[in-house]
Amino acid sequence: MIRKTFPITEQLIFNALTLAQQLHQELSHEADALKKTPQAELINNIAANKKQLVAQLEQFNTQVSQVLATEKLPNDQESIREYFKRAESAGLLVDQAISTWAQLMITCAECRNLNEQNGASIDLLSRHTKRSLDILKGKPTFTNTYGSDGSTQSDRYSRTLISV
Repeated sequence: MIRKTFPITEQLIFNALTLAQQLHQELSHEADALKKTPQAELINNIAANKKQLVAQLEQFNTQVSQVLATEKLPNDQESIREYFKRAESAGLLVDQAISTWAQLMITCAECRNLNEQNGASIDLLSRHTKRSLDILKGKPTFTNTYGSDGSTQSDRYSRTLISV
């Protein structure tokens, strides 16, 4: 059976690498956009593109899971290595697929890191915007200080900065 599934798997891995590289480009573009004056429309477009790419990568995961199931293997990293070993034992050339898989894993790790950094940037921008709006609206703000025993104490203060 592996002789039938391996060419399909090889193509799936190649396609997934292309998708992951596109996702990496989108995440890099998003990081650049967040460093500059954020433009909501641009960031929304990037988010839509990312969502589409992630959906396609999830479909890839489902397809690889099905291929592994034909070999009675679970869907995990060790099973992929076992799948490649079985393909090699069957006389198939697996070097290119293994190399492409390794590139895919590296690209996915980079995407994960970029996504976490971008998420932190977006969270920080969101909190800054909320805090700025609260100050302009004169909503009460809480300050956290520490008492002599080391426990936190919240002091509430409110002061309108602008009145029209």
